[in-house]
Amino acid sequence: MLTPDFDPNIWAAVPFHFWSLVCFVFGSMVGSFLNVCIHRLPLGQSIVSPPSHCPHCKYSIPWYLNVPLFTWLYLRGKCRNCGAPIAIRYFLVELLTAVTFLCCWLTFGGQSAALALVYALFLSGLIAATFIDFEHFIIPDEITIGGMVAGFACSFLLPALHGQVSPSGGLRQSLLGMGIGAGIIYLILRVGKLLFGRQRVTLPADAKVVFSETAVHLPDSDIPYEDLFYRRSDVIAFHARTLELADRGYKDVRVRLSPDLLRIGEEELNPQDVPYLAADCTEIVLPREAMGLGDVKFMAAIGAFLGWQAVLFSLMVSSMIGSVVGVALILLRKREWSSRLPYGPYIALAAAIWIFGGKRLVQWWFGM
Repeated sequence: MLTPDFDPNIWAAVPFHFWSLVCFVFGSMVGSFLNVCIHRLPLGQSIVSPPSHCPHCKYSIPWYLNVPLFTWLYLRGKCRNCGAPIAIRYFLVELLTAVTFLCCWLTFGGQSAALALVYALFLSGLIAATFIDFEHFIIPDEITIGGMVAGFACSFLLPALHGQVSPSGGLRQSLLGMGIGAGIIYLILRVGKLLFGRQRVTLPADAKVVFSETAVHLPDSDIPYEDLFYRRSDVIAFHARTLELADRGYKDVRVRLSPDLLRIGEEELNPQDVPYLAADCTEIVLPREAMGLGDVKFMAAIGAFLGWQAVLFSLMVSSMIGSVVGVALILLRKREWSSRLPYGPYIALAAAIWIFGGKRLVQWWFGM
């Protein structure tokens, strides 16, 4: 479907490692664009306009100061105009993407230039999703739903993604991968909600919990309501020694808060009419999720590109990676960090492992 532009004979007419250099440079340019996506997508900003600028002084960066990798090193990680620091993440994303493109070419370029390019672009999406998830605990729909659409289209244009020779075979495997990917993770989400859907938090004796219009403010953390109320039936529950509203107070009362109802003892209120609530309590029960819907859509996108076998592999390997990270954090006495790490990056790493050798690893395992 992608010939003649990707005719192997045409690509072979140029030295192989010339294309290696091209892939590294092109990958660094894609990494520069990924930095824009990582910064702007979670904020709901356009990735096209305005052009690249310093987030501190809004200085519009000219093209000669926007050269991937080189500019960050040349300016020593600082804005040319105001001298404010530029996070090393910008350099690392460009370098990681450049190395990823190079590895895709070295691994798959001899087989198919088109396959190497599609894998590189897919891995670029995983890189953007990983950095966004680490920072914001979300994976934007532009990456997940966009990834499903792109995976479906690439499966039609390049059936070899799924080991198929016909476009119809590629589409069939892509749809199967999407369905199994989304279905399995959604099932895990639902079962996890039933088994581990509540988190009991013990508070210091003199602790005060404040409920503002946007978040629950615990003594050591602030939790936005969107991170707690996944569905309308989710409830925050606690017993308050004292409870303060803006216009009145209560003592020794049971409180239940859901997205649609605030119950104080036997009294029922609309949460929208209570902008402030402060409670003196020693324990609070919070709703929680095993995974989020973003992970469901993320796995569906992976299935669209890589197929159902990759979905099962990514699920198993990501859980192993998560277990190793969790044990390591416990040994380092950083147990609390494990609850702050999103699951999306584990899935992304597992999918990358599948691309660069997971299938051979599975074949070897079953061969044993």
